[in-house]
Amino acid sequence: MKTKNTFQQIYEIVCMIPRGKVATYGQIAMLLGNPRMSRVVGYALHVNPDPDNIPCYRVVNKQGEVSSAFAFGGSNRQRELLENEGIEFIGEKVDMEKFLWRNEG
Repeated sequence: MKTKNTFQQIYEIVCMIPRGKVATYGQIAMLLGNPRMSRVVGYALHVNPDPDNIPCYRVVNKQGEVSSAFAFGGSNRQRELLENEGIEFIGEKVDMEKFLWRNEG
């Protein structure tokens, strides 16, 4: 059995984020088992090979801000995709209290 590389593991976790929720780069890194890998998570999402099926737009920074370098159309596009799922913003940030994925059973 072939083991999955880090990027494949990241994409698998991102696919678990339910519609209408967001996760943070740090949260994905923690689920990978290495809380220091936030930047690797960001890079993996930036080179997402399958944006139609890997919802990388659901990942924001710990303050709830969208990426200024969103790989698939800029920060406005990321916000638009999130709002299309019912995610609300307070100013420029996702309402993390309400929309953070808690990854509970």
